[in-house]
Amino acid sequence: MAKPRAHAYLVVPLLVLTLFLVGCPKRPTGPGAMATAPSGSGAQAAPAAPTVKPGDFSPMPNLKTIHFDFDKFNIRPDDAKTLDANATWLKANASVLVLIEGHCDERGTNEYNLVLGEKRAKAAMTYLVAQGVPANRMTTISYGRERPVCTEKTEACWARNRRDNFLTKAR
Repeated sequence: MAKPRAHAYLVVPLLVLTLFLVGCPKRPTGPGAMATAPSGSGAQAAPAAPTVKPGDFSPMPNLKTIHFDFDKFNIRPDDAKTLDANATWLKANASVLVLIEGHCDERGTNEYNLVLGEKRAKAAMTYLVAQGVPANRMTTISYGRERPVCTEKTEACWARNRRDNFLTKAR
């Protein structure tokens, strides 16, 4: 009769291990996550930002949205100019915390777009850190394809949805 019990000792740990490895596929980088400085900059990882709620942040007209090419997260030259202006404003307003939202168009799976949105938000954050904005003032979050600004099925519409938004909150 020891066989059924031995089977349970094998199955239970395997189930626990499977649940641990699978995890939650929709886990975005959220507020309060550790913000990291760009690699190779000599900067150290920033301490975790205070726990924040995305609803605590609001749009700031002085911080402009940037956009991305399809399936890319690199900063385009025109968007680098926008980020330069954003960095100038952020350095002049040191009492402001920033939430960088990464967004994607509707193409691709939810999981893929959450990761891509995270990479887009982190690319903007890395750029801003390189311009002198402290990493500990910024938090990133990815909404993937869940918050489109346009719902038409055209390239022009999809291009508007591939973006990073910048929201602010006083410290």
